[in-house]
Amino acid sequence: MTPAARVQSAIELLDLIITAARENGAAADTIIANWFRDRRYAGSKDRRAVRELVYRAIRAFAEPPVSGRAAMLGLGDVSEAFDGSTHGPAAIVDSEDIAVPTLLPNWLARLIPAEEQQALLGRAAFDLRVNALKAARDDVIQSLDGAEPIPGTTHGLRLKENIALESMPELRGLVEVQDAGSQIIAAACEADGDELVIDLCAGAGGKTLALAADMGGLGRILALDTDRGRLSRLPQRVLRAGVENIEIRLLNPGQEVDVLQDVLDKADCVLVDAPCSGTGTWRRNPELRWRMTPKRLAKTLETQAHVLNIAALLVKPGGRLVYAVCSLIDQEGTDQVDAFLARHSGWTATESPAHAGRIHGKGRILTPNHDGTDGFFFATLARNC
Repeated sequence: MTPAARVQSAIELLDLIITAARENGAAADTIIANWFRDRRYAGSKDRRAVRELVYRAIRAFAEPPVSGRAAMLGLGDVSEAFDGSTHGPAAIVDSEDIAVPTLLPNWLARLIPAEEQQALLGRAAFDLRVNALKAARDDVIQSLDGAEPIPGTTHGLRLKENIALESMPELRGLVEVQDAGSQIIAAACEADGDELVIDLCAGAGGKTLALAADMGGLGRILALDTDRGRLSRLPQRVLRAGVENIEIRLLNPGQEVDVLQDVLDKADCVLVDAPCSGTGTWRRNPELRWRMTPKRLAKTLETQAHVLNIAALLVKPGGRLVYAVCSLIDQEGTDQVDAFLARHSGWTATESPAHAGRIHGKGRILTPNHDGTDGFFFATLARNC
């Protein structure tokens, strides 16, 4: 591809991503992968260059530009590609729409600490978690150039550059891609091999697998979610990790308790990695800024309170609930904890065993700016005996 053709490709992709963001369609990574699958003539360098242009644009604008063309023009340093050449974008004309770079929509900027905002849109490190059931961290370090232990984690490794794990079969089952913040939250559960542990919003199971490793493959873990698509990815990951103490259950939204009757008041620990705005993951998913609206945030807050209420039914007297969100918006974090404690008597916020991050309200926060992790709030809540 010529430089102009790469810019035109980025424009076409951005048009698709902008539409998807407005209509809650497929994620940018999925759109990009599908687009290139149908254009096999594009070489690896072209794919990398186009992807880089697309994500530069996504990071540059707080809200969806009117078009991919307006986004590319707004970047400024690719204007020479608009020369009307074959396979390139049409020449610039007067009165073009040109997107203006902005960091955050005003309404979101008021909710996130100013000192954290820029770092939330930086580049994330490539973090791995060593599967303690199959390998020791020091041994894996020897097989990965440039890998270093992540402070504050027991099994975490950080690399300066991303690697394609699928091309390294010798690491199959030995490592999982997982941000250091997620590893810290799983460790904060203090899961023990004698316990019943429930991952109430398990998704694809990253934290579930971390819990299983911390439990030495013993005890019992229930991995639960209402998202069939995400949960369906967990069985293969469980097999690869060599874990045998995980039971997977799909929940029906609004009827979650119906299939949980056997574990009411039984769990030693319930992890609620709640659905959230995802503001703490913008380094990896900057397009989430384009999808979040005040209305969606309000709906998310309702979902978080609902999930916390379900979790309260599962924890046994003397047990604990670990609440976490990958967000730095207080309404999703410390405010939810305060509201939970106001709704439920017989519960107490306790100091988390994880000493990473900083104390924030009745929990702790991790941020890219201070901790080099995704942004998280998490808190430990104990049910009184």
